[in-house]
Amino acid sequence: MKHYLFVLVSVMALLAVADNKPYITKVYDFMPAPGQFVNNSPLWNAGDTRENVIARVESAICGSTTIEEGELPDGTLLYDTTIVVKPGLISLGSFGGYVVFGFDHPVVNVAGEKDFQLFGNAFGSDSLKVSGGSCEPGIVMVSRDVNGNGIPDDPWYELAGSEYDKPGTQHHFTITYYKPSDDHTPVPDPNNRAIVDTEYVRWTSNATDSVQEGYVYKNTFHNQSYWPGWAEGETLTFTGTKLANNAVNEGQNGKEYWVQYYLGWGYVDNRPDYGYGYITGNLQSNQNLGYDIGWAVEDDGTPIHLSQVDFIKVYSALLQQCGWLGETSTEVCGGIDLHPDAVAEPDVVRGDLNGDGKVDVADVNICINIILEINEDVQIKALADLTGDKKVDVADVNAIINIILE
Repeated sequence: MKHYLFVLVSVMALLAVADNKPYITKVYDFMPAPGQFVNNSPLWNAGDTRENVIARVESAICGSTTIEEGELPDGTLLYDTTIVVKPGLISLGSFGGYVVFGFDHPVVNVAGEKDFQLFGNAFGSDSLKVSGGSCEPGIVMVSRDVNGNGIPDDPWYELAGSEYDKPGTQHHFTITYYKPSDDHTPVPDPNNRAIVDTEYVRWTSNATDSVQEGYVYKNTFHNQSYWPGWAEGETLTFTGTKLANNAVNEGQNGKEYWVQYYLGWGYVDNRPDYGYGYITGNLQSNQNLGYDIGWAVEDDGTPIHLSQVDFIKVYSALLQQCGWLGETSTEVCGGIDLHPDAVAEPDVVRGDLNGDGKVDVADVNICINIILEINEDVQIKALADLTGDKKVDVADVNAIINIILE
């Protein structure tokens, strides 16, 4: 019986020799939107703080798990080497719910190649002539630590996937969810389906292609609160890019059978992931092959060059209810840097300290932060020495200003 390759062999080799860990090592932030897996994936207990929850997220998606060659319980043969599999799972809830994480090193933008892989739990099969199954796409954003403080408070850039310019995509979509009151009275589904509350979590939005308000339903399968237990305040607001709905009820004779069709490329939990999990066949066209930092765009859609990134964010990109199956919610199950030993190419634009392909006030601020010893990044210090006198001072600030004024 043929052994099937289901992880990138190059990544396996790097596990043994690279100083940089190829897997996620740090979670900086996590806030799911309301949803049926919230407070369960990861678990929240009464009294738990945000820090408690983030620690559980780290336990779920950081690091890696290994298993040796042999057979899985279903008889599937593994490839004849030790393999890396995703360690756990977290759910981001309805539209906007997010997680922010990073590696123990910057992820380098390697020209012409995918740079990192993020895992979800999507499934579907081209072999069955069905371009979908359970596909819950999440958008990926990246950021570089331009101020050198080690936290993700710098500009974010979306990785523009296949749907970025599609007519059904709404950029700058904003939604606000409202926490149900303690005395909220459930409104059962009139069709006697498994929906126990059709008016559970109310939301309003600035939608341009659909209704501007609605509810996240509650179903019989998940009885816990769908509102993040550690969230402060009575509302949650998220802004981002909303993709067009991908679910279709293919059921007949009054029955529900929801198929969530996968999108082209560039989204987490949208297609089965190559590089994790066992593949019961050869590489299929419906698989997710990874993410390229070269897809990054500014807020207005202008492409931006980033030589490397320090932080990655994933958020749920659909606002969609699938009957008694509930809301569509992106799941994240870990990730790997596909080139953990790569070294970023020097920025080619003189004075461009943050690697965004242009010279502006942001670069002046970075230079000032280096002088004030707020930013101690060795590579950026080298770029900031525009005068070539082996130090960074006011003369270098003036040099950057002169470039801007040219």
